[in-house]
Amino acid sequence: MQSLLTSFDRHLLVVRNVSEHTRNAYMLDLGEFNAFLESSFGDVDIDCLARIDRIVLRRYLAQLHKKNRKSTIARKLSALRTFFRYLVREGHLSANPGDLVSTPRQEKYLPTVMTVDETFALIDSINKADRLSLRDRAIFELLYSSGLRVSELTGLDVGKVYFDQELVRVTGKGEKERIVPVGQHALGALRAYLEERGAPGDQEPMFLNRNGGRLTPRSIQRHLKKHLLLAGIIKDATPHALRHSFATHLLDGGADLRAIQELLGHASLSTTQKYTQVSVDHLTSVYDNAHPRSRKKND
Repeated sequence: MQSLLTSFDRHLLVVRNVSEHTRNAYMLDLGEFNAFLESSFGDVDIDCLARIDRIVLRRYLAQLHKKNRKSTIARKLSALRTFFRYLVREGHLSANPGDLVSTPRQEKYLPTVMTVDETFALIDSINKADRLSLRDRAIFELLYSSGLRVSELTGLDVGKVYFDQELVRVTGKGEKERIVPVGQHALGALRAYLEERGAPGDQEPMFLNRNGGRLTPRSIQRHLKKHLLLAGIIKDATPHALRHSFATHLLDGGADLRAIQELLGHASLSTTQKYTQVSVDHLTSVYDNAHPRSRKKND
């Protein structure tokens, strides 16, 4: 099984050209499935994989339901289908057993969004002039200003920010590049941070950790939680919440949904449309709180 997983990992990297995040997620999911097979059948080889049917997969999914959300189970099932499809393509299997089970019906999901006041309070609370504070302010300014994914931000090099043009070039999912605008506040925060670093070269990472290495998404998550607490904001927000806030606040301000799709780098408009529901919920809340004859105020 391990040799098949190794060759599949290479297939994801070379042929499918998926992101490192997606590859890691797929391999973790397949490792979990392999552990399930070993506990059920012992050693896992191609003959064992050929015996996998709907019953085996449904038993595995039932086990996943005990500790995973439906969205997580759907992702794990997608990893299995992709792996089995690869085995069919390579001639190891005659059919894809993943096609025999249906994807769990998804819960309605609305992204966590920070209000404009919360976002401003978070950023403005980082007001010290030391290098790490300047870095953290620049990070959150850029995430909110340009709607970047945290992986896009951590992969950013100094030379990818074009200060004169007020643009940033990022590499998104599937190694696709896009260019998005950067606001004046974010550019000012980036300048202050880079000046403190002594004007690094274009090929150097934009954001460094305390030891001089490239900052990781996990570190940014940790720093965000710290600054949320220091700013007195009681919200379980991740760095991705700043991307959601970017999109929602643009939509509330009248931006076109297609333009937001391009800024976010979404392949499908349906992915972007979830922000319309967030915006409607916001408008409903404003109405209920402000209108003198709203139903909730007169209950």
